[in-house]
Amino acid sequence: MVKKLLIANRGEIAARILRACREMCIDAVTVYSTADAESLHAMFAEEAVCIGPPRAADSYLNADAILTVAKATGCDAVHPGYGFLSENADFADACRAAGLTFVGPSGDVIRKMGNKAAARALMQSVGVPVVPGSDGPVASAEEAQAVADRIGYPVLIKAAAGGGGRGMRRVYGPEELADAFREAAAEALACFGSDEMYLEKLILQPRHIEFQILADRFGNVIQLGERDCSVQRKNQKLLEETPSHGLTPELREQMGAAAVLAAKAAGYENAGTVEFVLAPDKSFYFIEMNTRIQVEHPVTEMVTAMDLVREQIRIASGLPLRIRQEDVQLHGHAIECRINAEDPAHGFAPRPGKADFLYFPGGPGVRIDTCMYNGYEIPPYYDSMVAKVIAWAPTRLEAIRRMRRALEELIIDGLQTNAELMHQILYHPTFVRGNYTTAFLDEHLESLLDWISRVEASEE
Repeated sequence: MVKKLLIANRGEIAARILRACREMCIDAVTVYSTADAESLHAMFAEEAVCIGPPRAADSYLNADAILTVAKATGCDAVHPGYGFLSENADFADACRAAGLTFVGPSGDVIRKMGNKAAARALMQSVGVPVVPGSDGPVASAEEAQAVADRIGYPVLIKAAAGGGGRGMRRVYGPEELADAFREAAAEALACFGSDEMYLEKLILQPRHIEFQILADRFGNVIQLGERDCSVQRKNQKLLEETPSHGLTPELREQMGAAAVLAAKAAGYENAGTVEFVLAPDKSFYFIEMNTRIQVEHPVTEMVTAMDLVREQIRIASGLPLRIRQEDVQLHGHAIECRINAEDPAHGFAPRPGKADFLYFPGGPGVRIDTCMYNGYEIPPYYDSMVAKVIAWAPTRLEAIRRMRRALEELIIDGLQTNAELMHQILYHPTFVRGNYTTAFLDEHLESLLDWISRVEASEE
């Protein structure tokens, strides 16, 4: 069993992992940049070590510094959280080469699933449905044009090593393709160090559905139900819920089986997420696998009563899964709203600052995961997400009402957030009916922001 764990991350996920360690009686060490010296994850830990200046490349992405701290503090394992080094295959290999347990899959599996073109080919080989597209990477705009002509427009240009919507462009006609290809490749090279691209058919008006899986080293793989992540902007998720209103029991079973098949084909171990797009005609297609814990993992925890971080650590310790697929039971409905320090009315521009006063909601079925406290200065160097509000209730409508109430109680004075926007989404008829797609925010953002401005004007 892991005895001492280094948490190679920051913010709310570092605090989340730290809590799991304490409940498991595992000693934990956190790392922090100089910008995070007064962060919760640095202050809560019994041992916290500064690993560099604010820039992520000099701190949270500095693998050598993190491994040095792990060895110096006597750790036997490293948990990467999400983002930063969590899907860095070389870092996973370096941990194991240093005699440290990496809480996640092997470097080989991360490479296999991190390259979207290779992952797509693997899924095709085992019969998991994939979106029609190129057979492997495309080397030039001219080659991309030939593929697009074959599969038909619209198409999606994607970075093979990409994620988070970067290195991705939608193309609706041949006249747009060359410029879009060059832009996407340049962005991919800057963000991921690789300009390898591929093409796939753009499925219009889809839902974005992901399945949580757990896999141990003994070949046991289970899925813990889906999360609907269709409320998103520029491929960045804002709200997630489970179960999805768009899935029938039969479709849920089919997609869950495909997720398990995908994980087995990859030789996967630990927690991961298999992501699909669900077309209006209920056809579904594999798009990628995230080889880490997800930001939205709490909604799955709320309906399964499982601690996914605890399960990650158990699996990494070499223990078998505690339950079989037939033992998985999902209860009720859960919703997560990501609270970001940003201005939705001005292009969602980041708005870091000082939290002068905070009040977080409570009551039955409400959970808050955050890095904030009264007086906390949010640094401008990292992701703008500052809290996650999660609500559970027996039914979807009750969960929506509970989340509305929770957001009405939430107070974050001193900085601007997207909390009002999230609150208005929960009242929108399309969302309440559960008929939304990934186009929801693009279609309704203007009216949502107009409603917010009118409410604010009436309050003045």
